[in-house]
Amino acid sequence: MLSLTKVDRGVLVFSIWAVLGSLGLGFLLEGFSRAAYFVSLLGIGLIVASFVAHIIVNSLCGDGFTNGEAALGVGGFGILALVFIVGWIGGGMPPANFYAALTLFAVIMAGFITYLTLRYGLRSAFSRFHIKTASVSESKR
Repeated sequence: MLSLTKVDRGVLVFSIWAVLGSLGLGFLLEGFSRAAYFVSLLGIGLIVASFVAHIIVNSLCGDGFTNGEAALGVGGFGILALVFIVGWIGGGMPPANFYAALTLFAVIMAGFITYLTLRYGLRSAFSRFHIKTASVSESKR
């Protein structure tokens, strides 16, 4: 493990997302504006590379995602899903953009499941979401 302070880790993670994440977002938006699936796919690949680099930094520092990073990820996913649904309902979405958005969501979900499985194992990953409260377990006695 590296002995980095929280500030050092934060700067490193910010730098990763500033370079790879911004470039990926740029390619993704350019692919959407031109309805070019492969340009969007390149953007998705760069975003995945940012996420993998972030996980590597977390692993080297012996740390996980901070609450703010997790909130930003879930909030960003929610906004993307909302924009996709509104665009799809509006009916003006070209097929290339539709398939690029579906690819993005599939990659995000696969990455989320893979991360939880590798970090916590199958049983512990499920236990993170399936929590019995004390009142439920006491009422069964």
